[in-house]
Amino acid sequence: MGTLGDMIKSKPVRQQPTRGGFRASLFVYAIVALENMAFISNAVSLVTYFFGYMNFGLTKSANTLTNFLGTSYFLSLFGGFVSDTFLSRFKTTILFGCIEVLGFAILAVQAHLKQLRPFPCKDLAAPNNDQCEDANSRQVAILYTGLYLVAFGTGGIKAASPALGADQFDESDPEEVAKLPTYFNWLLSSVTFGAILGVTFLVWISENKGWDWSFGVCTAAVITGILCLSMGSSIYRNNKPNGSPFIRILQVLVVAIRNQSVPIPAMTEQLHEIDDHAEEDGIKREILPRTNQFKFLDRAAIVRKAEPETPLGPWKLCTITQVEETKILVRMLPIILSTIFMNTCLAQLQTFSVQQSTTLDTNIKGFHVPGPSIPVIPMLAMFLLIPIYEYVFVPAARKLTGIPTGIRQLQRIGVGLVLSSISMAVAGIVETRRKSVAVEHGMVDSPGPLPMSVFWLGYQYAIFGVADMFTLVGMLDFFYSESSSGMKSLGTAISWCSFAFGYYMSTVVVNVVNTVSGGWLESNNLNRDKLNYFYWMLSGLSVLNFGVYLMCASWYKYKSVEVNQQAKIEGED
Repeated sequence: MGTLGDMIKSKPVRQQPTRGGFRASLFVYAIVALENMAFISNAVSLVTYFFGYMNFGLTKSANTLTNFLGTSYFLSLFGGFVSDTFLSRFKTTILFGCIEVLGFAILAVQAHLKQLRPFPCKDLAAPNNDQCEDANSRQVAILYTGLYLVAFGTGGIKAASPALGADQFDESDPEEVAKLPTYFNWLLSSVTFGAILGVTFLVWISENKGWDWSFGVCTAAVITGILCLSMGSSIYRNNKPNGSPFIRILQVLVVAIRNQSVPIPAMTEQLHEIDDHAEEDGIKREILPRTNQFKFLDRAAIVRKAEPETPLGPWKLCTITQVEETKILVRMLPIILSTIFMNTCLAQLQTFSVQQSTTLDTNIKGFHVPGPSIPVIPMLAMFLLIPIYEYVFVPAARKLTGIPTGIRQLQRIGVGLVLSSISMAVAGIVETRRKSVAVEHGMVDSPGPLPMSVFWLGYQYAIFGVADMFTLVGMLDFFYSESSSGMKSLGTAISWCSFAFGYYMSTVVVNVVNTVSGGWLESNNLNRDKLNYFYWMLSGLSVLNFGVYLMCASWYKYKSVEVNQQAKIEGED
C-alpha cells in the first residue's frame, strides 16, 4: 500500500472544462428557436397586418410580405460576409440580434400608437373604400424601417448562428466531424420547434390580443435568445476572421487573367503555397490540395521566373489553397441553383395553399383553426420525424452504405427534391377534389366554407415537411462542411439564399403562367381558377429540376483537406 504522499501525488488533476461540443451548441439551439419563433410568426401572418392595419391593398400586402421574406434570406450573405471578415460568429450573432430587437420594438410602438398608423378600415373586405385612408409617407417609412431592421437582423443571425454551433466540432478530428450531421438535425429541430410556437402561440396573440402585443413578444423572444447565447460565451470555440472571402476570390480571378498566357505547370510543387509549418501569431492554417477541375484558375498560383525573390502581393500571386477556395465556390454554385425551384414550390404552400384553407371547413370539434396556423402541419411532421431519422434511419442506412451519416449530404438533398415534386402532385390531386366538392354542392361562386375539412391540405404539407427535413439539413451541412475555413458563414448564408431566390422566382413563375395560360390564377376565385393544373405543372418542372440536380451532384467533387493547419478556432474570442 502506498503512502499518503504517493496517493496525493497520484490523484488526478481536475482539468478545466473543455470548449465546444454539444454542450456549447445548446445555447445556439436556444437563440435559433426563439428568433425563428418571432420571424416565422410574422412570415405567415404579416399580410393581415399590412391589409387590416396599414390599409394596404391585397396585392401590395402580398408583395410587401414576399419582398420582406426574400430580402431577409438574401441579407444572410451580408451577415456571412461580416462574420468571416470582421467579427467572430458569436459577436456577429449578438450584433445582428440587437438590430432585430430594434426593428421589432419599432413595429411594436407603431402598432400600439394609433397616430403612427392610418385610421383602420371599417370594412376589412374593401380596404380602398371611402371609409379608409391610405398610410401617409411618415407611417410607411416607420413601417419599412422596423420591417427591414428585422430583415437585416434575422439575415445576420441565420448566417452566423448555425456556423457558430458547427464550429464547436473540430474538423481536424474525424469523430467530431461525424457529429456535424447530428448537430444540424437538432438545429433544424430547434428551428421547427420555434416555428411551431410562432404559427400557433404568436399568431393567436396577434389575432386575439393585438399586434402590439405580438411584436412585443417577438422583441422579448429575441432579447431572451441573445441572453441565452451570451451565457455560453466562456465555453465557445470562436473563429478568427480571416479577411474577406470575396476579396480573396477576386484576387484569384485577377491574377489568373494576368497569367493567362503562362503555361500551367504539371507539378503541384511548382505552384505557390504557404509553408506547411508556418504559423502566424500562433495560429495554424488550413492547406487545401490541388484539384484537377477548373485548371485555368491554377495560373493564379504560378510564380514567374522573371520575378524577383522578394515576396509578392496577393494581387500578383495567390496560394494553391486560395485557388482551391475559389474552385469550391464555383463547384457549389450549380448545387445551390438547382435547389432554388424547391423553394418556389414552398412559396405556393405559403400563399395559394393558405388561400385554399379559407375556402374549407376549419372547425375541429368546435375549435377554429386560423388560416396562418395551417403551416404547423409540415412543422409538426418535421419535428416528429427528425428523431426517427436520427435514431432509426441513419443507423439502418449506415449498415447498408458504410457511410457514418447513412447517406451523403448531396444524396440527402436529392431525396428532398424528389419529395417536393410528390408534394406538388398531391397538392394537385387535393385541389381537384376540393373543386369537385364545390361543384357537387353548387358552391362554385360561394365564398365557402365548403363541406370539406381543411386537413385535406395536410397531405401536401406533411410531404413537403419531410422534404424540407432532408433538403434544408443537407444544404446547411453541405455548404458548411464544403466551404473553406475562411468562408464558413458565407457558405451557410448561401444555403439560405436558395429561399430568397425561390420566393423571387415564385412571383416570376406565377406571372409567366398567367400570361401563357390565359389566366389560370387570375379570376380571384379558386373554384374557377386552374390551381390544380398549376400544381401539376410545378410537379413536372420539379422532376426536370431533379434531373438537372443529378447531373450537378454527380459532377461535384467533395473537398479534401491535406493538412489541417488553419486558423479556424481559437480558445478566446
